[in-house]
Amino acid sequence: MTTAVVVTLLTLLFGIQPISTDLYLPALPTLRHELGSSIGAAQFTLSALIICFGFGQLLCGPLADRFGRRPVLLGGLGLYTLASLGAATAPGIVTLIAWRSLQGAAMAAAVTCGRSIVRDLYEPAAGARTMSSALTGLGVIAVLAPLVGGIVVEAFGWHGAMLMPALFGGGALAFVAWHFTETAPALGFAATRPATIVRNWVEVVADPTFRAWALLSGCTYGGLFCMLAGSSFVFIGMLGVGRLAFGLVLASMSMAYIAGTFLCRRLLLRHGLRGAVKRGAWFSLVGGTSMAVLSLAGVQTVWAILLPQYLYAIGHGVHQPCGQAGAVGPFPEKAGTAASLSGFVMTLTALGVGLWFGRALADTVYPLTLGIGAFSVALAIVAWTLVQRHGEPAPIARLLAETRLA
Repeated sequence: MTTAVVVTLLTLLFGIQPISTDLYLPALPTLRHELGSSIGAAQFTLSALIICFGFGQLLCGPLADRFGRRPVLLGGLGLYTLASLGAATAPGIVTLIAWRSLQGAAMAAAVTCGRSIVRDLYEPAAGARTMSSALTGLGVIAVLAPLVGGIVVEAFGWHGAMLMPALFGGGALAFVAWHFTETAPALGFAATRPATIVRNWVEVVADPTFRAWALLSGCTYGGLFCMLAGSSFVFIGMLGVGRLAFGLVLASMSMAYIAGTFLCRRLLLRHGLRGAVKRGAWFSLVGGTSMAVLSLAGVQTVWAILLPQYLYAIGHGVHQPCGQAGAVGPFPEKAGTAASLSGFVMTLTALGVGLWFGRALADTVYPLTLGIGAFSVALAIVAWTLVQRHGEPAPIARLLAETRLA
């Protein structure tokens, strides 16, 4: 595969996340009223997807190491498309949550295999640069998703917004079927045995390099998920932003994220993985803490949330590609397992945020602003301590891994 094909493939596989989340956010208030559900139940249509996405990764990682990336991708994208069609025709909130859960589990195949493909083809530093290029494409999708979602909701209601992921999933499935060549260096025939799965999990989690990068990814995603889970209720419900205008708000955040991915590539070339994260943490910290301080000071306006979020999004554009590439770096022979566990850490973070938001969301901005502020502080601590101390694989472990791979 050419570099262009690889980047396009990764863009589609990673882009399935904003298509599944950002695109339908403008529909949440409408969905809640039409289905007669509570705020917590409507918000759980997002949390259920993320929860099943996380647990699905634990299964998809070993499957991708056992059978290869291609069959897992084809099966997962096919199931995702089917589940998206089911969600678009759901008659009630319970049925919708069920379809969204299946959608999340199937989405795990795309994202887990995408991260594994990066490690199959590249060493960590080069993988972070390729990941950053793909995530720039993801950023473009994230820009368009809420805009398209707002327009579709206005024209066709929330059912239309739920139909769009089915179209995207079908297109990604066709691209994989026609253009993707298997990248797994070797099939681990014992990878799906329970004893092997547990042993691989223990080995990966015991590695301090993995823990440092996975925790960084979890912290940066936690702040992002606060915005995903609470933005529609805060901007539309509290601050009076219209659905189309809300789509523009989310799109502008994604533009800041795209800028962060470009900054990431420059920082990687000049300072390497750990140096890039060390500098990117300042954007996250200043953005998150300023948002929290402004809200506590009584400044609760669109711009008081949006401008700090731009800074946080720039930092996220640095931390996400570095964190995902760094976490799988020490494990070329079990990239699927490492990728799945890294994703599971992000899911656990999102699960905690979702459960908290389900109880705390009300007519206040504090769950959103204080949540992002807290994650920004945690992220900076991890970036300046654990990542700097353990952000590179031990030379002996790297040599042994390369020897086994050879």
